[in-house]
Amino acid sequence: MTSPIQVAQLTTGRLLLKRPAAGDSARLLAYRERNRDHLEPWEPKRTGQFYTMPAVDEQLGRMERLVEEKSALFWLLQFPDSEEVVGECAFTNIVRGPFQACHLGFSLDSRHTGKGLMHEALTAAIAHVFEVHGLHRIMANHQPSNINSEKLLRRLGFEREGLARKYLKINGRWADHVLTSLINPVDIKDD
Repeated sequence: MTSPIQVAQLTTGRLLLKRPAAGDSARLLAYRERNRDHLEPWEPKRTGQFYTMPAVDEQLGRMERLVEEKSALFWLLQFPDSEEVVGECAFTNIVRGPFQACHLGFSLDSRHTGKGLMHEALTAAIAHVFEVHGLHRIMANHQPSNINSEKLLRRLGFEREGLARKYLKINGRWADHVLTSLINPVDIKDD
């Protein structure tokens, strides 16, 4: 398979999905601070250090390295007429060889939930991952109580594959997670 093109931006009807860069620290930090309480039930326990410019600078550097290593893709969501980050999505743990799979993670600003924005963003991002990067499977996991993520993933075509007990330590406690996946509808052939 040829090396996928590293696209800096995807466009949807209402959003821009931009690859994070070193200059995005302040925008990303503002997003995370603004949504701290909103995202707390669904994320690992965060210390105050996580919400600092040096920590975000380090995270952006790590993201850039993972993209260069072709083991992850990251997108910041924004409206075309604004620089404000309104969401994130990431395709991580990209494994090649016979697996051709990754994990999906996402979050959306609390002010913009219920408007179909994440569905719109992920529809474009998933198409990119399947068509440009040639992956076969995208896996996404959510806590059973996260009904919004469950509905979104189902609407995107993800299928439930099982329940992993005490799967991830979320907000200081081991939490069960529903395991789902989406299979590339196109049969990818090796070059």
